[in-house]
Amino acid sequence: MTETKKKPSLRVQGAWLLFAKVTGFAISFVLPLLIVRYLSKDDFGVYRQAFQFIINAVAILPIGFSMSAFYFLNRESVDHKAAVFNILLFNFFIGGAACVFLFVYPQFVGNIYQSEAMTALAPKMGVVIWLWIFSAFLEIVAIANQEARLSMVFIILAQLTKTLLMAGAVMIFTTVEAFMYAAMIQGALQIILLLIYLNKRFPRFWLSFNSKFFREQAIYAIPFGFAGILWTLQTDIHTYFVGYRFSDAEYAIYSVGVFQLPLLGMLMESTGAVLISRMSELQSLDLKREIIELTVRAMQKLAFFYFPAYAFMLVTAYTFITTLYTERFAASVAIFVINLTLLPFDIWITDPIIRAYKQFGKYLMILRIFILTAMVAALWFGIQNFDLRGMIAIVIVTSIVERLITTSLLIKTLGIKIGDLKLLKGVAETALVAAVSGAITYFIYLQLRSFVPGLVEDLAINFSIGLKASTLYFVSGMMILALSFAVFAPLYLMGMNLLGLIEDEEKAIFGKFYNRFTAIFGRSNSVAD
Repeated sequence: MTETKKKPSLRVQGAWLLFAKVTGFAISFVLPLLIVRYLSKDDFGVYRQAFQFIINAVAILPIGFSMSAFYFLNRESVDHKAAVFNILLFNFFIGGAACVFLFVYPQFVGNIYQSEAMTALAPKMGVVIWLWIFSAFLEIVAIANQEARLSMVFIILAQLTKTLLMAGAVMIFTTVEAFMYAAMIQGALQIILLLIYLNKRFPRFWLSFNSKFFREQAIYAIPFGFAGILWTLQTDIHTYFVGYRFSDAEYAIYSVGVFQLPLLGMLMESTGAVLISRMSELQSLDLKREIIELTVRAMQKLAFFYFPAYAFMLVTAYTFITTLYTERFAASVAIFVINLTLLPFDIWITDPIIRAYKQFGKYLMILRIFILTAMVAALWFGIQNFDLRGMIAIVIVTSIVERLITTSLLIKTLGIKIGDLKLLKGVAETALVAAVSGAITYFIYLQLRSFVPGLVEDLAINFSIGLKASTLYFVSGMMILALSFAVFAPLYLMGMNLLGLIEDEEKAIFGKFYNRFTAIFGRSNSVAD
């Protein structure tokens, strides 16, 4: 009798991944603060353009092959070694082709941004793209293989090495070209780790090529891959229009304005990653009701973080942007506020459900072709008639329209009825608590903005601390944000607890952390005595 491996729960996998993402963010948090202070606004714009292009290429070129691991590694009848090797082969050749193309035709990038600096960087960007496409499979394969804890280690190591290499590049060389070399080293290190992991989990996987299975994998992956490409283009193509029409400095302002809150992105990615495998299992058993209930639970968990983040960021947007990126980027605040509008919609995760239904791949691709076409037309009109705020508004409207259309499809497929709206009661109550907490915090925040800067300056004078004006502004901004959060968080948590929206299990987790903290604090006092 064979012993079946017990699968970790959705909560446990999500917790490990979220911990990894949060830790990685904490490690890399200092990086953008360094870069924006060491580079001129024009160079910062070039840096953003270069890595936006690299990140998009890494996401687009594999056309969904890497993501197919989530589907095939959770099917017992599939040759897992062949699935892994097929992905590696595809990624190697597609990344190599991109690298050769940018060496032969570097003007391709320069023409997009109307920038000679980008043309000069293009060959190096090609090498980075090749290395990153191949190495990016490390995190995906570990999650798909339901090894969330090991994936956590990979994510943290990647962020640590990336931060150290990039920070060294900006502090020592202060050039965008230095970032390219740092990125190459990062990709090479991650490839070494990827090959070690694959050899351990899938011994001699390189001997498992099967052309028939490759075609089967391609048939599954390509429709979703093209849908993913269209989604990436739909999400980021506006940055290319802005890069084409506006200056490097204006692009820098825009790129800061469309800043995504990293912690929330990590939460959504972690939740979505573990949901894909679970939704695939439920769909194979035709358990539609369980899919609906699992989705609602995930929405409630995301709403717990997304709604208060939206309310708090809306209140403190000016201080948040100018503190992190200096007052040079005050013009980014209006763009940031418009961009925040998508946050409440991000709790509705449709991708894991759609990926569980193979037949939805073609539909999703057609839908995104339609949405992308409409967006391109609107953006072309926008660069001739709108400012930067109008450009981001186009993105928000088209994104919301696509989510509404996709939602209508899933409602029909899963048999969701009007009566099922009661399942969203907790989500609605969470939104109400966040709105009330934000409104109260807003009035306190206004007082803090007029009071804290003078207090910080007086303290620096009284304690004879010589600080630059920029440092004083940063310290003041961080204090305003911290004090505002100290007002908002208790209001929000008390409201959530009052309405019974914090589960007993979650209270137990908070209690455990609190008890550990007090125990450590108590031991410290005992030692001091």
